Amino acid sequence: MSKNNNENAIIVDDVDKSFKLYYDKATTLKERILFRKRNNYEKKEILSDIRLTIKKGETVALIGVNGSGKSTLLKLMTKIIYPNKGKIIINGKLTSLLELGAGFHPDFSGRENIYFNASIFGLTRVEIDKRIDKIIEFSELGTFIDNPVRTYSSGMYMRLAFSVAINVDADILLIDEILAVGDQHFQDKCFEKLRELKKEGKTIVIVTHDMNAVRNLCDRAIWLYNGRVKLDDRSKKVVDEYLKECA
Repeated sequence: MSKNNNENAIIVDDVDKSFKLYYDKATTLKERILFRKRNNYEKKEILSDIRLTIKKGETVALIGVNGSGKSTLLKLMTKIIYPNKGKIIINGKLTSLLELGAGFHPDFSGRENIYFNASIFGLTRVEIDKRIDKIIEFSELGTFIDNPVRTYSSGMYMRLAFSVAINVDADILLIDEILAVGDQHFQDKCFEKLRELKKEGKTIVIVTHDMNAVRNLCDRAIWLYNGRVKLDDRSKKVVDEYLKECA
């Protein structure tokens, strides 16, 4: 494991993550009293012995079949959830796109949610005022920006969420699959913006099933299999091995 130094954006040090899946959960007061000693659950191991370092300025893909632990690892990096063992060190300001609409208030308009969401990322009202036109322009939502976001399609959610996330001046950007939502034009626009951020030296970690995007955008790919790192190398090499096994 690399030491925590100025070159590293993310350090995942010997991390395990598991969840307890409970069965026959008590729903009434009577059941809770009668079955208070019952511990009927299954321990589900999601990640095991994860050790990796992502350097500042790297663009890294997390790949693997559904259920391999990619999204859980990304959530651990954001500190939405915490490991059962090990630690994760983040060096720099982080922004994330993990779930569509996360952090949005459904009854607020798109414009109001820009202020709400950007403030969560640490921007002041004055800072948001300076960049709101740029955010709205990138989102291409037009007059819909003043409609409640509960009326938005999933593609419109993605446009708004991505537009905010790329305008908060973060050092590290984490993205989980949401770029698969929406029309091809906006997906292409998002990937072009990610290339720009990469050139600016931002650290990007992306979960995707789009192997062409991994080859074209990412310096490196980490293949997770059954909650463990199966291969961590140059993106082309990892994608080739992954596709060979999946064929």
